[in-house]
Amino acid sequence: MGLKDSLLKFVAPVDDDDEEYEDEEEEEETEQFAQTETKPVSAYEQTRNAKVQKVSADTKMVLFEPRSLEEAEEIARHLKQRKAAVVNLHRLQREYAQRTIDFLNGVIFALDGTIQKIGHNVILCAPKSIGVDGTISLDNDDE
Repeated sequence: MGLKDSLLKFVAPVDDDDEEYEDEEEEEETEQFAQTETKPVSAYEQTRNAKVQKVSADTKMVLFEPRSLEEAEEIARHLKQRKAAVVNLHRLQREYAQRTIDFLNGVIFALDGTIQKIGHNVILCAPKSIGVDGTISLDNDDE
């Protein structure tokens, strides 16, 4: 035992009982950690964890509610900038809405992205850099 240890014991004496208590706490923490590590992982969690990609902090999603066919070009520009877009087609006439969807399908195909209907007259367009998992079932699809 050196001078430093003697000085430490004099300034802050440590009881032997406290050391035993600390050892027991450490053992419990180690056991809990070991139990969480060996916990079996479901097939859902394995596939979900395998698909997780790191997304940069500047990744954005843009919401659109176009009122004319020309606004589809603005949506395409955002998709080219690797931003996801939710497009609400409620304000477009049926034929213009269909033409907008056709145009965005072409853009998404060129970018290797995904397009998905997420509601009545609402679609989600995502470039390849943004992964989309899962599907949304609509009430009309159940019939």
